[in-house]
Amino acid sequence: MISTFVDREPELELLNREWENSGARLIVLYGRRRIGKTRLLLEFIRGREGVFYIAADSTPKQQIGELKEKMAEYLRDPLLAQLEITDWNQLLKYFVKNVPDKRTYLVIDEFSYMIRSDKTILSTLQRLWDLKFSNTNIFIVLSGSLLGLMGKKVLSQSSPLYGRRSRDILLDKLPFSFTGDFSGMNFEDRVKLYMTIGGVPEYLLKASEYETFTDFIELEFFRKDGYFYREPYFIISQEFKELKTYFSILNAIAYGSTRPGEIANSVGIDARKIYPYLDNLIRLGFVERTVPIVSSGKAGIYTIKDNLFDFWFNFVHKHRERMERGAFILRNDELSGYLGKRFEIFVRDDLFNYIPLSNRFDRIGKWWHRDREIDLVALNEKSREILFIECKWKDMSHGGAKRELGKLEEKSEHVLYDSSRTDFGLIVKSIDEKEDLRQSGYLVMDLSDFRSKIG
Repeated sequence: MISTFVDREPELELLNREWENSGARLIVLYGRRRIGKTRLLLEFIRGREGVFYIAADSTPKQQIGELKEKMAEYLRDPLLAQLEITDWNQLLKYFVKNVPDKRTYLVIDEFSYMIRSDKTILSTLQRLWDLKFSNTNIFIVLSGSLLGLMGKKVLSQSSPLYGRRSRDILLDKLPFSFTGDFSGMNFEDRVKLYMTIGGVPEYLLKASEYETFTDFIELEFFRKDGYFYREPYFIISQEFKELKTYFSILNAIAYGSTRPGEIANSVGIDARKIYPYLDNLIRLGFVERTVPIVSSGKAGIYTIKDNLFDFWFNFVHKHRERMERGAFILRNDELSGYLGKRFEIFVRDDLFNYIPLSNRFDRIGKWWHRDREIDLVALNEKSREILFIECKWKDMSHGGAKRELGKLEEKSEHVLYDSSRTDFGLIVKSIDEKEDLRQSGYLVMDLSDFRSKIG
């Protein structure tokens, strides 16, 4: 299992630069559970002095007591350790009064738990920042995993801390190219893995225990004691009070309801009331709204954006009863169909920059109209260049590829776009006689091409 620090250098460099700046600093670090915030912060504080506290999802009294112990230990202050402190104002005032003049960190991880247990900590911190902390050499980092709470209570204009923070950092998923640092699986299995769990470091660490993708999903998704068997349920329950409603919406989308009216009907709520729920799911990165890239209309469809959620709802939630009985057997055609659906998203988000023509285009998306659909369309609005791509999770023959490209050319004639140059591409799992198709002017790539570029 990997133990080194992987690909958080930009965020670490940003924290280091802020540390070198003079005066008090207030940094907000946020990102989903298991994305690597704690690991980044531990790397950042290495060789530096201060207080590092990971808040528990508990009462304010317990949180205050735990942080008081950490502060007393750092300050070497037995008096503080014995003091009966019952509120945040008292504790933080004591700390700022006794903290050394030198650069000192106060890192609070899982700060969102502290907000949830006592919202007054925000106004207390704001008041003490204005009156005390801002005149010191303190370096405060507030880190949280509950994205909705962090966004609304810490980052929004209505937050007491608005205008006080020096920097906010969103820690996002790792790029696909780093899966090789975690997993010894072959390239195709790494692609399947990423389409299933995305670039969450903790998830990739769990996958690193397995040699094949099949073993990984069978033991960690499809068994009751598996690591991922309840993971999305836990994430959703942490973020939303209306657990059943959000769960039903995600399930409806996973089952193919993609328009607001369809989703509302499936869930059983008024169509006009579905939009706030969808907006919240989009804000947290669980769902995305897509419109045809070339279209005069505004009608869009909703799909599950999060890799883990999409796989989980399509397999674990769908087949949970059989999994509970130990009777679930994964069908290869069902898995292949699912991977085919995710593959076009994977190409769009993670492989497109490795395509030779990619630097010509500034927009990429999907196109559809009535019964016609094109997986990916890339545009350069200034030069009016356009690239049409079909993405197929298949082992394709030379003849099959030619037929697919012919269909693509036919469908492209229905896209209303006045282009100066038009190219056509096909990206598949594997393909025969690629060079012949390339000589004919097509962009043709399979996994072996990306493996040579990514490693």
